[in-house]
Amino acid sequence: MTSTQVERHESGGGAPGADPEEGYRRGLGARQVQMIAIGGAIGTGLFYGSSKGIAAIGPSLIACYAGAGLVIFFIMRALGELLTHRPSSGSFADHAREFFGPLAGFATGWSYWALWATVCMTEVTVAGAYINFWWPSVPVWSTAAVALVALFVANLVSVGIFGELEFWFSTIKVTAIVAMIVIGAGVLTFGFSAAGDTASITHLWADGGFAPNGAWQAMLAMQGVIFAYLGVELVGTTAGEAKDPKPTLRKAINTIPVRIGVFYVGTLVVLLSVFPWTTYDPGVSPFVQVFARVGIPAAAGIMNFVVLTAALSSCNSGIYSTGRMLRGLAVNGEAPRAVAKLSGRRLPLPALVVSTLVMGIGVIVNVVSPDKAFVYITSVATCAGLWTWIMILAAHLRYRARVRAGLLPASDFRMPGAPVTNWCAIAALLFVVGLMATDPDTRLGLYVWAVWSALLGTGYLLLKRRTPGDPVPALAQE
Repeated sequence: MTSTQVERHESGGGAPGADPEEGYRRGLGARQVQMIAIGGAIGTGLFYGSSKGIAAIGPSLIACYAGAGLVIFFIMRALGELLTHRPSSGSFADHAREFFGPLAGFATGWSYWALWATVCMTEVTVAGAYINFWWPSVPVWSTAAVALVALFVANLVSVGIFGELEFWFSTIKVTAIVAMIVIGAGVLTFGFSAAGDTASITHLWADGGFAPNGAWQAMLAMQGVIFAYLGVELVGTTAGEAKDPKPTLRKAINTIPVRIGVFYVGTLVVLLSVFPWTTYDPGVSPFVQVFARVGIPAAAGIMNFVVLTAALSSCNSGIYSTGRMLRGLAVNGEAPRAVAKLSGRRLPLPALVVSTLVMGIGVIVNVVSPDKAFVYITSVATCAGLWTWIMILAAHLRYRARVRAGLLPASDFRMPGAPVTNWCAIAALLFVVGLMATDPDTRLGLYVWAVWSALLGTGYLLLKRRTPGDPVPALAQE
C-alpha cells in the first residue's frame, strides 16, 4: 500500500489497496476547472429564484447572500486544505472515511450521490420546460429525455468533453451576468433608457428601509440563499482528473470571494438600484424584468436560453459527479463491485449508466406526478448538501488535530482562522437547519432526511454483515 492508503486503512476508511483515483485520466485543464468552479456557484437560483427573495425581504437579500457567501468561502478553504493533503474524486466521502471511519464515508458518499441524482431529476425536467418555450407542442418529458441522453453521451466520450461543455455553459452564464451588471451600471451612471429617470442607489434603503419586512424575515430567507450555493463544492470532485490539481484547485478556491462578490452581491446591488424592490414580480426572472424595461429586444427569449444553459450545466455536473462518487463507493466495497469498473477511456462507465438511469426516473415522474413527487426528492438534495458541508468542516478539524499531533504533514494552503472559523461555519449551517424546522414546507425536508438516514444506517449494517472480500481492483476495465 502507498502511505496514503496506509493512513486510510488505519483510520478505518476503505479497503486496503483500494484507491479510487487509480486509473483515471487527468483530462481537465486549468481553464476548465476554473469555469467549473465558477459555474458551480451560479445556477437557476440566481437567475430565477432571486426574484422570490427580493419580493420577500427586499434589499436585505444582499446581506443574506454576502453572509452565506462568507460561510461558503470557509467551507471551500477547508476543502482546499483537505485536497492539498490528498486530491480525490471521491473528495468528501474519502475525507469523511479517512477522518471519521467507514460509516461516515458511506453516509457522505451515498448522500452526495443522492444530492446530484435528485437535483438532476428536477433540472432535466426544468430543461425540458425551457426548451418548450420555443416548441410548446412538444411534450416536456420527451425534451427532458433527449437532454438527459445527450449529456450522458457527452460524459461517455471523455472527461475533456465534460469539461469543455461545462466551460461553455459557464461562459454563457457569466456573460449574461456581466451584461446585466454593465447595462445596469450604465443606466445608473448615464441615465439612458426610460429606467434612467428613476434609477438610484438610494433604492437600497429608501423604499421601506434596507430590511423592510424586519430582520427575522430576512434570516428566514437564509435557508433559500444557502441552497442557492449548492454545487459550489463540485470543484472538489474534479481533483482526481485535473491536470496538476493542487495549484489549479488552489486558484479556483481562492477566487470564490471575487465570484460571490461579483455574481451574487454585485448583481443584486445593481438589480435593486435600477428599480425599487417593490416593482419586481416574484414569478418572473429579475434579469428578464431589467432587460425588458431598459429596452433589450427579446429579453424573455435571451434569458430562457441562459436559464436553459444553467439547468443543462447542473445536470451535466450531476452526471459527472454521481459517476465518480458511485465508483468511489464501489472501490471501497460500499456499492456493488460491478460499478467500480473503468471503460477503455478510463471513465466510470457502469457508475455513469446506473446514475443516469436513476436520473431518468425524473422524466417518468414528470409524466405521472409533476408536482408532489419533486417536493420529496428535492428535500433529500438540500439536506444532503448541508450534511456534506458540515462533514467537510468536521473532517478539516480532525485533519488539523492530526497535524498538530505530528501524524500528518501540514498543508501550505491553510484555512484562515481555523478552528474558530470551522465552528462558526458549522453553527451557521446548523442555524439553517433550525430555520428549516420552523417552516412547514421546509420541515418536510428534515422528515425525508430522517428516513434517508435510517435507510443509510440499515444499508451500512447489512454491508458489514457481508463476508469481507478482496479489495476491488481500481483498474478493472470493461
